Amino acid sequence: MKKNYGVVTFVGSPMTLLGEIIKVGDIAPDFMVIDSDLNTIHLRDFKGKTKVISVVPSIDTGICDLQTRRFNQEALKRNNVVFFSISCDLPFALKRYGNVTDVDNIILASDYKDTDFGLKYGLLVEELRLLARSIIILDKNNKVKYVEIVNEVASHPNYELALPYI
Repeated sequence: MKKNYGVVTFVGSPMTLLGEIIKVGDIAPDFMVIDSDLNTIHLRDFKGKTKVISVVPSIDTGICDLQTRRFNQEALKRNNVVFFSISCDLPFALKRYGNVTDVDNIILASDYKDTDFGLKYGLLVEELRLLARSIIILDKNNKVKYVEIVNEVASHPNYELALPYI
């Protein structure tokens, strides 16, 4: 398995990302994650739609909460676009979060079980077993139009750079 050291840091310490890092122009591989109701979902379930994948280390942190809320608001403005928030949080934590927030326009999904998404997209942080904060935008044919892997995991992504690609 490919290891990418130093692509991201966590509070200044270099981390290792596992897997082949996804790039603009790639055809996104299918992945399997678990939603907050313990259902298995795949990328292929959303054929023909633009996909926005907001990746967060843990929904229970301030920046991750704000990132998820931001994309939840963006989802209100767009048709035929599916928004995901993917983390390694347990589905129960995602369910609790969804129940106590007004976040209901974005699919809250967990990669905890097999880290299938994280490994296929090169975003699994080996040292923490969390996902690196990032944004990935796919067109209707799953071609990658935009990728941002945030250098410092504890920082916000650049929302303004991503939005035109939706």
